[in-house]
Amino acid sequence: MTRLIFLGPPGAGKGTQAKNLAEFLHIPHISTGDILRQAITDQTPLGIKAQSYMDKGELVPDQLVEDLIKERLHQPDTQNGWILDGFPRKVTQAAFLEELLAEIGQGGEKVVNLDAPDEVVITRLLGRGRKDDNEEVIRRRLEVYREETAPLIDYYSDRQKLLTVNGNQSPEEVTTALENVIAA
Repeated sequence: MTRLIFLGPPGAGKGTQAKNLAEFLHIPHISTGDILRQAITDQTPLGIKAQSYMDKGELVPDQLVEDLIKERLHQPDTQNGWILDGFPRKVTQAAFLEELLAEIGQGGEKVVNLDAPDEVVITRLLGRGRKDDNEEVIRRRLEVYREETAPLIDYYSDRQKLLTVNGNQSPEEVTTALENVIAA
């Protein structure tokens, strides 16, 4: 049973690699962004709540994101494994997830840190051509990542759950490296 949490800076290739690996392993790729968008589209009670924050330009509160993750991990397709992409983003969320997985009997997760140097991810993100991807915004996102998400690397390393993969390779090489560390 494969349960993976993907970490790494914006532009490291988490979404692409998580999607490819999920297809390869026949398990769901659970992206918090996708869950939020789907909950809003479906107008679920949590989606309606999330929309109210987003309409005001505010971040969706941790509690709401945690409720969405809890709801998603209770769905039948997650019983044989999953890949989480975009959650947890900070240590408090990691602690919540650890408790949730123990509660629902889904422990044994591994954490993949897709590592890539700042200059590489900046070049990649600028290459996407999105209007919100200018160098200043990207550098700020990397700062936020280091402040909030990078402490998760220590958190999971201390628990012997961390696997680091070099994200500064071709997508195919990264996929091969991921398949190798997960099979080990």
